[in-house]
Amino acid sequence: MAKTRVVVVDDSALVRSLLTEIINRQTDMECIGAASDPYAAREMIRNLNPDVITLDVEMPRMDGIDFLSKLMRLRPMPVVMVSTLTERGAEVTLKALELGAVDFVAKPKIGVADGLKQLAEEITDKIRTASKARVSKPHTPPVTSTVAGAALPARPAAPASIGRLSTEKIIFIGASTGGTEATKEVLMNLPPDSPAVVITQHMPPGFTKSYANRLDGLCRIRVKEAVDGERVLPGHAYIAPGGFHLSVERSGANYIARVSDGEPVNRHKPSVEVLFESAARVVGQNALGIMLTGMGADGARAMRAMKDAGSYNVCQDEATCVVFGMPREAIAHGAAHEVLPLGRIAGHMIERLRSTSGLSTTRV
Repeated sequence: MAKTRVVVVDDSALVRSLLTEIINRQTDMECIGAASDPYAAREMIRNLNPDVITLDVEMPRMDGIDFLSKLMRLRPMPVVMVSTLTERGAEVTLKALELGAVDFVAKPKIGVADGLKQLAEEITDKIRTASKARVSKPHTPPVTSTVAGAALPARPAAPASIGRLSTEKIIFIGASTGGTEATKEVLMNLPPDSPAVVITQHMPPGFTKSYANRLDGLCRIRVKEAVDGERVLPGHAYIAPGGFHLSVERSGANYIARVSDGEPVNRHKPSVEVLFESAARVVGQNALGIMLTGMGADGARAMRAMKDAGSYNVCQDEATCVVFGMPREAIAHGAAHEVLPLGRIAGHMIERLRSTSGLSTTRV
C-alpha cells in the first residue's frame, strides 16, 4: 500500500524536526519534505506533489493564511493547520477552515516539544483523515462587513419564518472533520424563529468560543458557547465547549443545557454520542437530528436511539461531506430518515417543521 506523502511547513526547526519524526514513525505515511516558509513550500509542492501538507499559521515572508488562500485557489489539496492555542490562533484557524483547510492541530504555546509528542496520535490521525478528504476550491461569497479587521461573508437571503412552532422542538447537530463550515451552512439558513439548536462539534478547548462568536455575527439566530444550567431557547444555538460534554435535560417545563466534565466517549470530548443520547432520553419525538461530515462513528448508535424514540433524523450525503465517516455510520445503523446534500438540510428541516401536523403550539 502506498504511503501518504506529507510536506511539513513551519518556521520552527524544532517543530519541523518533531513533526517529521512523528510522521516517519508511522508505517502508512512519510514526510517527504520540510519547508521553513511558504516560498520554500511552494517549490516543494510543485516538485514533490505531496498528498497532505501540515501548515503553520505564523511564519516569515508570508503567513499561513495568505499561503493557504493562494494554494486552495490555484492547487486545492488537503491541509492540516498547526495553530498555537491562543485567542488569535483560534480566530486565524477558523479563517483557515473557511478557506478550505481540512482540520487543525492546536500546538501548545509553551512546552512545544513535549506537547507535540503527546499530540502525536492526534496529528497522525488527522493527516490520515485529510488524505481521504474531498477538497475543492472554496466558495467566496461577497463581503459586506468586517469584524476586527477580518472580512465576513454576506448573509444568505433571509429564510422564511417558520410561523407558529413548538418551543418544545430542539434540533441536534453532530459534526467533526469539515463540520465547522457545514454547521455554519445549516445555521445561516435557519430563520430567527427556529427551534433551539444544540451542537457538538469536535473541537479542542480554546476554539469553540471564537467559533460561536464568529457564527453569531453571521446567523439570524443567536449562537453561543453553551453554559451549564442555562435554559435552551428557540432562536438560539448552543455549541459544546471544547473539552466538555454537552447534553440536554428537562427542568420543569423547560429544557436546560448540561455541560459536564468526564471521560472521553468514542475518544472524543465533547462527544456527539453524549448529546444525541440525551436527545433520545429526554426530548424523544420533539427532537430533530442532523449528522454532518466527520471521521469515525461518534454518535451513530445514539442517533439510532433518537430515531427509536421518535425523532426525525437527516444525514449529510457523501458528495457534500469533507469526510463521510460519521454520516455513513449513522446510515448503517439505520438512524437516518433522509440523506441530503448539505445545501438542502436547513430548508428541509424548516419544511418538516411547517408541515408536521403533530407540532404542538403551546408550552407543556
